[in-house]
Amino acid sequence: MCACRCGINVHIRDDENGVPKIRYIEGNRDHPINKGVLCAKGSAGIMQHYSPARLSKPLKRVGERGEGKFEPIEWDEALEMATGWLSDVRKKDPKKLAFFTGRDQSQSFTGWWAQQYGTPNFAAHGGFCSVNMAAGGIYTFGGAFWEFGSPDWDKTELFVIFGVAEDHDSNPIKIGLSKLKERGVKAIAVNPIRTGYNAIADEWVGITPGTDGLFVLSLVHQLIKAGKIDVDYLIRYTNAPWLVIDNPDGNDHGTFARDKEGNALVLDRKTGKAVAYNKKGVKPDLQGSVSVKRGIKARPVFELLANKYSDEKYAPENVSEATGVSANQIERIASEIAEAAFDKEIVIDQPWTDMKGEKHDKMIGRPVSFHAMRGIAAHSNGFQTCRAIHILQILLGSIDCPGGFRFKPPYPRPVHAQPAPHGGGEAGKPLAGPQLGFMRGPEGMLLEDDGITPQRIDKAYSWDAPMSSHGLMHMVIPNAHARDPYGIDVLFMYMANMAWNSSMNSNGVMKMLTDKDENGEYIIPKLIYSDAYSSEMVAYADLVLPDTTYLERHDAISLLDRPISEPEAMCDAIRWPVFEPDREVRGFQSVLLDLGARLGLPGMTNEDGSAKFKDYADYITNHQRKPGVGPLSGWRGKDGDKTGRGEPNPDQIKRYIENGGFSESHVPKEALYYKHANMAWQNWAVEMGMQDAPVENVFQLYLEPMAKFQLCAAGKMEPKAPESHRKRIEDCFDPLPDWYAPFEGTGIDTDEYPYHALTQRPAAMYHSWGSQNAWLRQIHGDNPMYIPGEICDEAGLEDGDWAWITSYHGKIKVPVRRMSAVNQKTLWTWNAIGKRKGAWSLSPNSPEATKGFLLNHLINELLPAKNDGYRWSNSDPITGQAAWFDLRVRVEKADAEQALSQPQFDQQLNPGHEAPADLSYGKEWTK
Repeated sequence: MCACRCGINVHIRDDENGVPKIRYIEGNRDHPINKGVLCAKGSAGIMQHYSPARLSKPLKRVGERGEGKFEPIEWDEALEMATGWLSDVRKKDPKKLAFFTGRDQSQSFTGWWAQQYGTPNFAAHGGFCSVNMAAGGIYTFGGAFWEFGSPDWDKTELFVIFGVAEDHDSNPIKIGLSKLKERGVKAIAVNPIRTGYNAIADEWVGITPGTDGLFVLSLVHQLIKAGKIDVDYLIRYTNAPWLVIDNPDGNDHGTFARDKEGNALVLDRKTGKAVAYNKKGVKPDLQGSVSVKRGIKARPVFELLANKYSDEKYAPENVSEATGVSANQIERIASEIAEAAFDKEIVIDQPWTDMKGEKHDKMIGRPVSFHAMRGIAAHSNGFQTCRAIHILQILLGSIDCPGGFRFKPPYPRPVHAQPAPHGGGEAGKPLAGPQLGFMRGPEGMLLEDDGITPQRIDKAYSWDAPMSSHGLMHMVIPNAHARDPYGIDVLFMYMANMAWNSSMNSNGVMKMLTDKDENGEYIIPKLIYSDAYSSEMVAYADLVLPDTTYLERHDAISLLDRPISEPEAMCDAIRWPVFEPDREVRGFQSVLLDLGARLGLPGMTNEDGSAKFKDYADYITNHQRKPGVGPLSGWRGKDGDKTGRGEPNPDQIKRYIENGGFSESHVPKEALYYKHANMAWQNWAVEMGMQDAPVENVFQLYLEPMAKFQLCAAGKMEPKAPESHRKRIEDCFDPLPDWYAPFEGTGIDTDEYPYHALTQRPAAMYHSWGSQNAWLRQIHGDNPMYIPGEICDEAGLEDGDWAWITSYHGKIKVPVRRMSAVNQKTLWTWNAIGKRKGAWSLSPNSPEATKGFLLNHLINELLPAKNDGYRWSNSDPITGQAAWFDLRVRVEKADAEQALSQPQFDQQLNPGHEAPADLSYGKEWTK
């Protein structure tokens, strides 16, 4: 139901007819994620389960796409239809299936299914949400914020939060912030909007959207200037001493100098010579120059870094205007960070041994911690901004130390320990490996033989977005519609409301889904969609496979997927059915296994062709990704006495249920910190099945793959970048974190569109799945546009007025609320509250349909046209992250006589249940 994945206890009582019904839902106090804390979403899960919007039977389209005209059919017919479509494609050209899932929490399974099918065209919601967070962190230090790491709430002495709304990881953050309040620890919030966490912070930095990276690099400038960096940490754990070749005319410029074995070289302080970084006893220098070959010089990464960020262009007074943050505030925050890191050093008397075999008698902490999320990620400069924050942490020495950012198992996991992406695909055969992964360099791009044409429909891992670890879900439908790089035969989607709030340019995407070719056939020929509710996207499907609610199915919250561990413990969990469905619905994961067996996919059928797994619960229990390692880590082995590694245990799910739904294995004390360099952690991670051998993790302040892309852009390295892409690679792919202005603002007249416009996820909603919940709708029934007072005064707006908000792409009419606690160049609203009439079983006159609205109608998936004729996606050029926070707009007062948001669309027919006029629950218990 929500990506936070808190533990809950569901209390059930029979109603007057003897039918079991939910009495109430409470937090599970033993659960490692939320420890009993529950938000509005969790408590209101009752109305999520009993929603009138639930689908009840498979549906076959009988009208035009988008109308919502369907004929109910039986499951046998639905599965035969889907199998026929999918089988035809697999026999001819598997890549003509595009299989994309939304906020699916079983992506290791759905990705494996797509791999066995043989299509490279698989990805999930990450590219539309926050791939920059994952990619920026893993490429830099082998971890990332949120699911891969956490602040050390109990020991930190200063906490800084960037771009975080209230939806993701909400209960753990609330618990953590309460700990800070109890200890009197200062929290600084960097966000254009002061709501939620930002409202209770001790200091708010109301930054201009898209300039977080510039603000952070100004902090770095101040720390370098003051000498407040942890030099010993940099030498021990990072590539700061590695030598970078200075050969501007050569094909090795900007790459690391290496010995014959491929080891990076450093400048030895004693001898003044270049030696391997891992040579025993070497003491590297952080500055200087040395000849590495044929008179070519090389310098340490740190010298390049220090020279770059010492530039006065990063001085607080020189970034103040762009960031909207005063020079005094930047200077003071930098001083407070330095004070907390170095004057409040934490020392723990805990011996440990590093991976070089060197013994340490203490663990030393720099108690400054950071957290960041979508607000910094969803910009065209987001990857570099995420990297800048991590560089700041690393310079302080605050990664995985007491009081700093801490890894969550199974992380750290650097790039070379991650899978590489796989493309290609042959008729009737599985792919050689997973579709998604982390590229090591330009040679790993997924291109056709011409070295230019992308293999994937979304153009991931191509020149458009070469390091796109999560794919570009927002470009699947536009590219398939444009047949660029090719057309597809079947679009198969799960939990992805692409016809509404999960697309930029929602109106345009709706048209793309309904457009026909010269023969009167849909340009995207077949569309299979699975969801539990009658969303806007359901109306555009040719075949609807109805999913269960979250209380009617099994799920694995797996270490193979999106972990729920804490820094002190390896954790995973399950969901199990509270009810059997009272409708003809089936869990999507079980349906996918059924389809896999019907298609004869490897790993899903036995030798005799029969289905290998009865359902998803059977898969969770018996599937092995590799010998001894499966979806769940707890109670493995035939007797259930093994953890991490072991044979499948037929009673595994039963054991999880007996334990409250989760497994928790505590990290040994000597492995609690410095996991990136701690031999005890490495040994334990191998024992627990999280990795197969010790993994070296040298933090990458300087990213060599980026330097190689710049060499490709300069025509000095193969594959040579096409002319159309060279300038933006040169401008954006700096191996050291850089800041450049967001793309939309540089491609339009900002005098005409002077303001920024943003959305935030409210704490009480989880995307559109929450905003059809009867109880949660009472908190957020509509979503006004919050506009700063100065802009209101200039446009003549007061509370309750209506305004036209116009971008270069579109125009919307919205209700207005005046707000002061917001960056004065920024307007904003809650996301995904607005609904299309007829969707979600809501009344056509509901406030969501009449007053609610989406900013998506203002955003194009493509950037403003340039003279080069290329279709540039509105994305980060490095990772492909959708840049929907780059939006620029203007504001004008609208006629308030018709209090109706615009645009409005034809009412779609509702294939779900009609909601009663008075929707209530539990009256029988109030007597």
